[in-house]
Amino acid sequence: MRAGSLKLNKIRMGNLSDNKRKILTLLFGGLSLLMVRTPGKHMKILGDLKEEWAKIEKERIKRDIRELYRSKLISAKPNPDGTLTLVLTDKGKQRLLKYDFEKMRIPRQRWDGKWRIVIFDIPEKQREARDSLRDKLKNLGFHELQRSVFVYPLDCGNEMEFIIEFFNIRKFVRYGTLDSIDNELHLKRIFEKLIRQ
Repeated sequence: MRAGSLKLNKIRMGNLSDNKRKILTLLFGGLSLLMVRTPGKHMKILGDLKEEWAKIEKERIKRDIRELYRSKLISAKPNPDGTLTLVLTDKGKQRLLKYDFEKMRIPRQRWDGKWRIVIFDIPEKQREARDSLRDKLKNLGFHELQRSVFVYPLDCGNEMEFIIEFFNIRKFVRYGTLDSIDNELHLKRIFEKLIRQ
């Protein structure tokens, strides 16, 4: 996914209703099931899907599905038995990724005593992606050590993978874990609330 023309700090799910976002999430969950290999993760995804399905107002489903289809966010594929399978289109995946990107938070967890560091050197021609990455890291609570070096105390590898893919900047960003850092006392004061759990 290219970041070139996106004003990422202004991305919204547009005029999609809660039901439509839930339908897209359910379809994306089905795609996620195909991509994970461990039974534990399958069960987690299925549990999340069941919870989302229960929240959808049944009487609005048909109308919302028709509107999503007209908007080309989903497509319908006929099955031999006469039923239809709803599939998330590439356009639908992008809309859902943008929505997930906006509401992304790093989950609270017990601090393991290590520091996560993000280092990037993104060229000027991708300045918009660079500035959006910097804004997102600050929004997530990272501390800026230097202009292109950020630190955070909690594990956020999955979130960083998502952000790097979202901006299409993999070759410009490094993410790592530090056992210690020379200004650790200063960082502990900054992140006092997060690491005292």
